[in-house]
Amino acid sequence: MAFVMVLSYSRRIFLHFFLNARIDAFLQGHVLAFAAFSGVARVILYDNLKSAVLERVGDAIRFNPELLAFASHHRYEPRPVAVARGNEKGRVERSIRYIRDNFFCARSFTDVADLNAQAKRWCEGQASERRWPEGSHLSVQQAFEVERASLMALPEHAYPVQEKLAVQAGKTPYVRFDLNDYSIPHTHVRRTLTVVADPERVRVLDGAVQLASHARSFDRGAQIEEASHIQELVDRKRGARQHRATDRLTQAVPAVAELLQRAATRGHSLGSITSALTKLLDRYGAAPMVAAVAEALLRDVPHTNAVRLALDRARELRHQSPPVVAPLSERAQSLDVTVRHHGLDSYDALTPGADADNNTPLPPPPPPPPPKDPS
Repeated sequence: MAFVMVLSYSRRIFLHFFLNARIDAFLQGHVLAFAAFSGVARVILYDNLKSAVLERVGDAIRFNPELLAFASHHRYEPRPVAVARGNEKGRVERSIRYIRDNFFCARSFTDVADLNAQAKRWCEGQASERRWPEGSHLSVQQAFEVERASLMALPEHAYPVQEKLAVQAGKTPYVRFDLNDYSIPHTHVRRTLTVVADPERVRVLDGAVQLASHARSFDRGAQIEEASHIQELVDRKRGARQHRATDRLTQAVPAVAELLQRAATRGHSLGSITSALTKLLDRYGAAPMVAAVAEALLRDVPHTNAVRLALDRARELRHQSPPVVAPLSERAQSLDVTVRHHGLDSYDALTPGADADNNTPLPPPPPPPPPKDPS
């Protein structure tokens, strides 16, 4: 969207480009124009665009309430031009034709930031140095110096023109805004949060607390992430897996809790010890592990190596071969399930003495065969 504001007396032009035409960009264009002019006009004429006029029936006009709040803050009067009356905004129409012929003609740019930088230089340079349409004795810049005294002062406090939207965070640490996903801390999933966006940044708030701040993307389907958000989630999942493994070990071998406590006091890595003990439990079983952990604690060596040596020593005393664990896929492991068959007598109890199909009495069972003569 190209935002153009033209001062009525001096014909001073302000030109800025946005990647969308929403109301926040429209109001942001006003803020930038007022800053460029160092003042606010007392009356601003608007075409009948939806950002300014929502509905019009004859002389009855319903303004956009966000524009009215903005105009009230800056103390100027918004005034729409009549429908199909181009002569009421002829100065703007001629300025737009001047922009099209003198700025856009054969101009190249890399992105919107480069285009806006060129537009600013053009407005302050060639467009301001041109002859003033009301008289050849002045330039537009000189006429603007005269008009500047008639502009109202800028308000003391800036008006918030950011786009604000309530969003629902799902089970993943992202919120969706403008067809893109922005990361948030994993501690705030499944909550209603607030997105505050301007053309440069997207901020995610939980009440008054800022959770994340990202550079805004105008792509579609992009994932904008902050490295700390993803790392916190990875650490949380890794800790949860270690916690589940520790619970399983302590349930099978209660003495593991004391072994881990002693290992922690000596600075050993609890994660690697827990993983190694879990593999030994899967290989040898609970009963040998109970004896091996007890021996390691008795020797005051709270480490996996002591438990492994105790298990190997006990296996050699029993003259057993080393256990071999065959790596199986999840599909193969699911097939290795023991199914316990139940008796079929319960089905006969459903219809005692009757055939379930035709509700007729069942025939008596045949008599047992006579015993064979041993001779």
